[in-house]
Amino acid sequence: MSAPTPTREHVATSLPGALVDTASLAAAASDRSGALGADPVAVVRAGSVDDVRRTLAWAHEHRVPVVPRGAGTGLAGGALADGALVLDLSGLDRILTIDPVEELAEVEPGVLTADLDAAAAAYGLMYAPDPASAAISTIGGNIATNAGGMRCVKYGVTRDAVLGLEAVLADGRVVRTGRATAKGVVGYDLTGLLVGSEGTLGVVTRATLRLRPRPAATATALATYPDVESAAAACAAVGAARLRPSLLELLDAATLGAVAEHTASPGLADVGAAVVAQTDGDDAAEATEAIERVAAVLAAGATTVERTADAARADELLAARRLALPAIEARAHALIEDICVPRSRLAEAVRGVERISAETGVAVFTFAHAGDGNLHPIVTWDRSVPRDSGVPAAVEEAAGRIFALAVELGGTLSGEHGIGTLKRAYLGLELSAEVRDVQRAVKAALDPRGVLNPGKAV
Repeated sequence: MSAPTPTREHVATSLPGALVDTASLAAAASDRSGALGADPVAVVRAGSVDDVRRTLAWAHEHRVPVVPRGAGTGLAGGALADGALVLDLSGLDRILTIDPVEELAEVEPGVLTADLDAAAAAYGLMYAPDPASAAISTIGGNIATNAGGMRCVKYGVTRDAVLGLEAVLADGRVVRTGRATAKGVVGYDLTGLLVGSEGTLGVVTRATLRLRPRPAATATALATYPDVESAAAACAAVGAARLRPSLLELLDAATLGAVAEHTASPGLADVGAAVVAQTDGDDAAEATEAIERVAAVLAAGATTVERTADAARADELLAARRLALPAIEARAHALIEDICVPRSRLAEAVRGVERISAETGVAVFTFAHAGDGNLHPIVTWDRSVPRDSGVPAAVEEAAGRIFALAVELGGTLSGEHGIGTLKRAYLGLELSAEVRDVQRAVKAALDPRGVLNPGKAV
């Protein structure tokens, strides 16, 4: 059910705290996806749970659509608000408790992911999910999209770290879901339902999160390959060998070339593909033994393999992966895509992306969380084309074909970025009509007037 478009004057005069000044509206009009055309009607900057409750109760009563927003780092257009009220949660940014005995943290949604991990480190713990945007993205945004990251191959994604939530429903009611215990099976899993729902079912205002012991030591390996298929096959072989590195990342030749150009360092410029792996353990011997086992598998088909337990050298080996997206964005406009396929079909996926790139004439740069089959094909177009002129048709075609490829291989449209607005048109590729009916029924039960983040995710 679509909510009617409110007038800016109506919101400004009837909702306390609503901001309609040009600067506030402009700051909330876009996110990192690069999608264009959003025009928020107003912004409310929440400073408390009561602010959230009052805003949603008002929006429900007046049938005004509301878009929850954290740091605006989303890549699927999930926080874009066209004709809607933006509910900015970035001010709810307190780490409320860290319990080193139970290995739990209780936090508000505006806490930056990296800040929580740093706070946990003081107790010898870590917050395991580590999206590439950890330094700038919020816990609330990570929960909204079930974010992953490089460590998720061993430690899981955000859903695996969320034990309980406090959330405000569309009509302003506050609910608490989940638990603070290691086990719990009372009632439906509303916590799991809210994680990954992209703000369409409720607005998270507090989260109880699982922390994990921080490893005492790590070891790292870099393997290079003549082509990306060999690299993908090697990554699949690591999983087949029942090995679980804490990190297993793949970069294709185009990405390595972009990094070389960006850093003015030839390093890996002429390499067909590269794989970076990392292992961890309670001491250096454990981590080193583990990386030796991983490196032995990666060596099959590799041109070179380097391994190290030195932290400084490890940072150098990981630099290309960390710089991949900035290097690509420095040379071209980009759609930052996110598909996931079974690990055994990773090589087919990268081969298919290369074929789509060749057939459409669109440059696609691919890097991947290869340990769990999560590819990021970055679909690009020339910077000489103004961004505000929209996405070129060939780029749209390439992206659509990549989504179809993922589903054909038994995979999914999104591993960790969410659906938002940018992928909503493709949901039918993956979800049957019956499943979509069920999802709409859930949405209608929790948000009968359709005010929460309309036009997103379902």
